[in-house]
Amino acid sequence: MSKPKVLVFSGYGLNCEEETKFAFDEAGGKAEIVHINDLIDGSKKLEQFQVLAFPGGFSYGDDTGSGNAYANKLRNHLWEKIDKFIKGDKLVIGICNGFQIIVNLGLLPALGKNYGDRQVALLHNDNARYTVRWVDLKVEECSSPWVKNLPDFFAPIAHGEGKFYASDKVLKKLNENKQVVFRYTLREICELQNLDPNPNGSLEDIAGITDESGKILGLMPHPERAMFFTQFPHWTYLKEKFKREGKPIPKFGPGLQIFKNAVNYFK
Repeated sequence: MSKPKVLVFSGYGLNCEEETKFAFDEAGGKAEIVHINDLIDGSKKLEQFQVLAFPGGFSYGDDTGSGNAYANKLRNHLWEKIDKFIKGDKLVIGICNGFQIIVNLGLLPALGKNYGDRQVALLHNDNARYTVRWVDLKVEECSSPWVKNLPDFFAPIAHGEGKFYASDKVLKKLNENKQVVFRYTLREICELQNLDPNPNGSLEDIAGITDESGKILGLMPHPERAMFFTQFPHWTYLKEKFKREGKPIPKFGPGLQIFKNAVNYFK
């Protein structure tokens, strides 16, 4: 069986393409970095791919709000093709700036299947600073293929506008529909470093959501930076702990499972 093809967007300030491509390739997919203009001029076509990935970065320098300008370019030039893509049996992921892009584009949360309608926002962090650190994540019960067999885990964040915000009505629907998939929580990393579990003030500690189908996922933390055991900030501590307990030292971290789930969906 051929490997599912993954399109990793690039251009205008996105800068996590290589890590995202590597994650999908390591998971067994066949990822390709594609500049948005190559899709606009028809050099590349969305229908050639099974997965769309919007990576992190600083698209358009965040000058008009994180992810907003890139979302507008997509809306103005590619909306009909994107709309057709998401209505097929396909998967989409947006990580960090990519999450901001697909929220602004209205791919998430798309309540009532109203794709293209912006219903939530990612605002400036409560600390008014660009924040880089690790967070603990609780994986909520849901039917999304992206989180199948995924345990609670930890991953790094790197953003200045990651505060999840929505109206009370929208929050209620997200919870009822089980569209909230990740929440910031107090576990291993935050306890060891005495950190506030919620790094940006997100309402209800929300770190990631899906659309109603579960096939479109957006999250602020970077799972592609939590793929290997030696990426963990406390890996040397864990290494000694596992050795003393007689446990094997793992090569991979749970972040890789997200990308494996996307690949396995098409097998």
